[in-house]
This record gives sequence, structure tokens and C-alpha cells, in this order.
Amino acid sequence: MRLCRHRLWDEADAHRALPAEALRRLAARVAESEQRHGGEIRVCVEASLPLSYLWRRASARERAVTLFGKLRVWDTEQNNGVLIYLLLAEHAIEIVADRGLNQRVSAEQWHTVIGSLREALQAGRFEDGLVAAIGQVEQLLAHQFPTNGAPPRNELPNAVVVL
Repeated sequence: MRLCRHRLWDEADAHRALPAEALRRLAARVAESEQRHGGEIRVCVEASLPLSYLWRRASARERAVTLFGKLRVWDTEQNNGVLIYLLLAEHAIEIVADRGLNQRVSAEQWHTVIGSLREALQAGRFEDGLVAAIGQVEQLLAHQFPTNGAPPRNELPNAVVVL
């Protein structure tokens, strides 16, 4: 059943959920957010898992952790990158934070971000939900990694990754 569900979703579905204009606005929101803290935020939306993940019954979390590495979110100077990952075929939301931030933020705080995003996605408000999630992650990063007047560094691309 899982294989069928994933084969029904493709990249076009992700682009229907988040059209090009929404992707541009989200990238701008990430860039704006990164002016207020010393961290890095990446957003990735994937329609379905690759077959290799489905064959071995890998979870959305495992895929998110793999993409955290592939997108080099782990490779920030202060180990404070955050990946917000959506897997549309399973309605899964994962947040993967690097060790510099994750040790300072409780599981409850991450669950709050995920819960808010889940409500918006269930209502079909993908862009609004991601904007709010970026804002919540921004608050966590600003608290833990304030800029202290230093010019922000942009270590990673701001564009949303759609797979």
C-alpha cells in the first residue's frame, strides 16, 4: 500500500502545493529570517520517497536526515542549521536541527513547530504553514544564536528544495 501511495505522487504534486511564486516568497522569507539570527534554515518538500527507501521501509525521518547531509545543512560554522522537511505522500513533517541548536531546544519546542505546521498543511495552506514554521524556527535561532550586531552570514542557499 505504501508503495502505491508513493507512486501516485510526483514532483508536479509538490509544485501544485507550492507554485513558483510561493517558492520565491518562501526563499525570501528564509533570507529575511536569516538577517535576525546566526543560524541557517533550509526547506525541502518531497512528493514521494525514492524507491530505494520504499524497498527497505525507510522512514520519512531517515530521508530527512539523509537530505540534511546532502544539502549540507550540517556544514555551518556554528552547527546551527535547521532542515524543515515535508514528505507529501505520507503527510510527514520532520525537523532536523544540527547539534549546536538541538542541544539547546527541547523536543517540546520542536513538537510545537511541527504541530502548527501540520494544522496549516491539513487545511491546505502549505505556504502559510511554512511561513509560520520559518518564523517559529527564526525565534528559536534568534534566542540561541543572536547576531549581536554582526553582519549575518549566508552559508547555505535560501531556495526551497523541491524533489
